[in-house]
Amino acid sequence: MKISLGSWAFSFGPYADDPVPLNRTVQRLAEAGFDGIELCGFPPHATLDAYPTTASRRELAQFIAGHGLGISGYSADFTLVNPVAPYNQNAYLDLVRRHVEMCADVRSPCLRVDSGAAPGSIDDREYATAQARLADVWRQAAEIAAAASVRLVWEFEPGFAFNKPSEVLALHSAVGHDNFRVLFDTSHAHMCAVRGARQHGESETLRGGVPALLDMLAGRIGAIHLIDSDGTLYAGETSTHAPFGEGLIGFPALAPKLLAVPGISWWCIDLCFIHGAWDLVEPSLRFVRDLERNALT
Repeated sequence: MKISLGSWAFSFGPYADDPVPLNRTVQRLAEAGFDGIELCGFPPHATLDAYPTTASRRELAQFIAGHGLGISGYSADFTLVNPVAPYNQNAYLDLVRRHVEMCADVRSPCLRVDSGAAPGSIDDREYATAQARLADVWRQAAEIAAAASVRLVWEFEPGFAFNKPSEVLALHSAVGHDNFRVLFDTSHAHMCAVRGARQHGESETLRGGVPALLDMLAGRIGAIHLIDSDGTLYAGETSTHAPFGEGLIGFPALAPKLLAVPGISWWCIDLCFIHGAWDLVEPSLRFVRDLERNALT
């Protein structure tokens, strides 16, 4: 398994006021022995404005490759266009096209999306309609991405609507496109399947927790992010990403099941919102390498 790390770890949360430049992040991961990087499409990293042309993007990809790193994915900035809102479809799909072009130019295998709508922002009477509208726009987005050989992956989480286990399953089925898959983040999986955090209406959990959710989504997963969970929300909004070994996830038992997910060649370590993430680069890589090694023996 190739191991990457999401560059947003050094531009979000504790690093927002003094983000680490992308070039320094690339150098840090290369020195630590990572196989790759997952690119953050938010400022000040790999944004559409910072890399507006094919030439500039290919130069970025060459810089990354020159440090011996691959690119495992691209986390795009869709904050200005909520795909759940009525009449936003055209603007959203235009933005999808631009982000897909970025992926194709830097040779990212996948493009990350989320539902855009905050939990509680959709009225009960509109909930089913909003879900159907989102499925429709993601079906079109998946087709756009497929034309460029880029996989569209949805990261469900407590910070965005449609995060119940049954909703994740239903929404993926409603999209119904081979190029649309689920991004399985272990911390978000814990908060959704074990804690039932920020869910619409009555909360829904699974007796088997994270492994049970992984089983429920069998055949639907297109990307994996690894990090621990302490069972709390960061700033009351999304999953707290706890350093490995400081949370509640039973990784030794989970690792063999993660390795068995078909079609996955990257595991991305997600240190988002963690204080001192810069100093956790090497320990996190060692933890995941040991996890994989032990799962294979």
